[in-house]
Amino acid sequence: MELKEIQNLIKFVAKSGASEVKLEMGDVKITIRTGKTDGNGDTHYIQQVPAMTVPAQPQAVAAPQADTAPKAPADASPAADEESKYVVVKSPIIGTFYRKPAPDKPVFKEVGDSVAVGDVLCVIEAMKLFNEIESEVSGKIVKVLVDDSSPVEFDQPLFLVDPS
Repeated sequence: MELKEIQNLIKFVAKSGASEVKLEMGDVKITIRTGKTDGNGDTHYIQQVPAMTVPAQPQAVAAPQADTAPKAPADASPAADEESKYVVVKSPIIGTFYRKPAPDKPVFKEVGDSVAVGDVLCVIEAMKLFNEIESEVSGKIVKVLVDDSSPVEFDQPLFLVDPS
């Protein structure tokens, strides 16, 4: 893996909000972990096997981010039971969440829209590639859980779909 590719990976992780990324390509393994230690920037950890030259200068890498999915209070069990009937569409990758295919285009799906299996719900940009996220269930969009142009993590809930 080239030094420039590693630097680009670090920059991507910074924008994604991920707290840890592991990459294995053949016999090369790279782990990038982040953690905030001061008010101005982040602490960066890069572990690589076998050893490769990585610049000593710090790169911009995002800090750990709490799960952005809304949490139900313990006493809100009726609301939790109501939401349990919905199917949660989760992010298959880390990247930036977009509801539109382009800034001047309409959103893929609005709350209340019907979806079928295979319908595109959103795109997630990862490493300058736009990945279409398709519905794996038919139903109606009940709630969009992520703001447009927000970073998302792997397995983060994106949509609630009522399959009935």
